[in-house]
Amino acid sequence: MSSPPRVFIDGQAGTIGLRIRELLADRQDLRVIEIDPARRKDAQARAELLRACDVAILCLPDDAAREAVALLEGSDARVIDGSTAHRVRDGWVYGLPELCPGQREAVAGAARVSNPGCYPTGVALLLRPLVDARLVAATAPITIHALSGYSGGGRPLIEKWEDPQGGLLQLRHEAPYALDRRHKHIPEMVEYGGLAHDPCFVPAVGPFRCGMRIQIPLHASMLGAEVDAGALHEALRARYADERLIEVAPLAEVGDVHERSLDPQACNGSNRVVLRVLPNPGGHVLLMAILDNLGKGASGAAVQSLNLMLGLPEDRGLSG
Repeated sequence: MSSPPRVFIDGQAGTIGLRIRELLADRQDLRVIEIDPARRKDAQARAELLRACDVAILCLPDDAAREAVALLEGSDARVIDGSTAHRVRDGWVYGLPELCPGQREAVAGAARVSNPGCYPTGVALLLRPLVDARLVAATAPITIHALSGYSGGGRPLIEKWEDPQGGLLQLRHEAPYALDRRHKHIPEMVEYGGLAHDPCFVPAVGPFRCGMRIQIPLHASMLGAEVDAGALHEALRARYADERLIEVAPLAEVGDVHERSLDPQACNGSNRVVLRVLPNPGGHVLLMAILDNLGKGASGAAVQSLNLMLGLPEDRGLSG
């Protein structure tokens, strides 16, 4: 009997790496190999494990991820990179199997997979089917408001928000950020959302650890005469009809939404994404995605790609 494939999580002590390690902890169909704690800072030991594994999952900053990929040159190891370093690079497959027809097969056969960012996951799942169907123009002036749990910023942001001296967990409002720069996730929003130019992106952090709500308002003037909320909803429903992990909620009626119905934490602890289409009497439409920023937005997505690359059921070990 052949031995199970070996998986090395490079950076498993970080927020995303820890969640991936938890998701793989009880798996018998693969073997997680780990560095000797006594050699944790030994570059040679790390290089040996990178080259000895079947799949390396990189949970590293961009520069360190590039270095790890360089160490793998000439080896047979396949890679899932959780950083932003390779998300729009030639030769890398974007690890969002539900993105478009053929993407799942591309991930399964890839040697180099770039794990999607949390914000772009929701943005691409909402916009790509609509752009492909020409219901929303690639040139449309898209605005995105996104609310994330503070774990999305990794250990520095977790420590900042959970520091009792700062009192941030007592905030009664969200805190927008990165308003003065081009957010690092915008290139992949453009590339995989099918957009012709940058959206206006307004990210924010809320006083909760995990969870994410992405909102994309579409003004009536951006939609064709025959395009309404029903047409947008049908395009999303058709695209994801056979997807186990993507739920397209029923088309909302005007007045359906209340204070507790759009909880950004509703998918926490799972690899699910819930997509919604909310109509407005003026002909405007609000698109919405809810997901766990550490689930389908990071660690769960990496495990889903890992399963595909190993020829295993893609939702194995994941809560849907």
